[in-house]
Amino acid sequence: MMTDLFTQQLEGRREALGRHSWVLHGFALRHADGLLQAIDAIVSAAPWRHMTTPGGYTMSVESCNCGALGWVTDRRGYRYASEDPLSGRPWPPMPELFEALALDAAREAGFAAFIPDACLLNRYAPGARMSLHQDKNERDMSQPIVSVSLGMSAVFQFGGMTRDAPVSKVLLEHGDVVVWGGEDRLRFHGIMPLKGQPHERLGNFRVNLTMRKAG
Repeated sequence: MMTDLFTQQLEGRREALGRHSWVLHGFALRHADGLLQAIDAIVSAAPWRHMTTPGGYTMSVESCNCGALGWVTDRRGYRYASEDPLSGRPWPPMPELFEALALDAAREAGFAAFIPDACLLNRYAPGARMSLHQDKNERDMSQPIVSVSLGMSAVFQFGGMTRDAPVSKVLLEHGDVVVWGGEDRLRFHGIMPLKGQPHERLGNFRVNLTMRKAG
C-alpha cells in the first residue's frame, strides 16, 4: 500500500526546466515492465553497440534504434538512416507502447501534435556519460523531444543555447520523462557520468529512450 501511494505521488509531479520544457516525474512508471520487454525484443534484432563520433571518439554509451529512422554516427558524420549499418536491414519497428507513451508525455507538456518516427536507445554503465550537445539533426524543429529514463538514477544537465551557458541539474529516476520543445528545443543538454546504486531490475545500467520526429 505504501509503495502504491509513493508511486501515485511520483506520477503526479511535474518540474519545469524552462518555458517549454518539463520533467514528468514517474510518468512512465506504470509502463516500465512493458517498456523493458519491448527493449529486449529490439536489442535482439539490433544489438547494442558503441558508435564512433566523426572525430573518431568511441562513445561511452551503447546505442541502438527502432522506428522508421535511426540516429547514427561514424566518421561520415551525425545523421539519420533507415537501415542499421551493422546488418543492412531496416531498424526494428517502434513498439506501439513507445509511440503511445511519447504522445501522452508530449501532450502533457503542451505539444499535442507529436508523432515520433525515430527512437534512439542509449544504455549507460557506471562511468558512461553524454556530453552537452544539441539535438539538431531532425528536419522539423517545431517537434519536441521526449526522453524516458529507466534503471539507475542519473543527473540530467539542461543548459542554454550556447555550450558555455549556465546549466541546471536534475536527478532523473526510473520512470521519469523529460519533454522539451518550442523555444527550448535547441538547448544544450547531457548526462553526467553515471554513478550510484544499482537498480533492482536493470542492475548497473540506465537505459534512455529518446523519441523524435526526425523525417
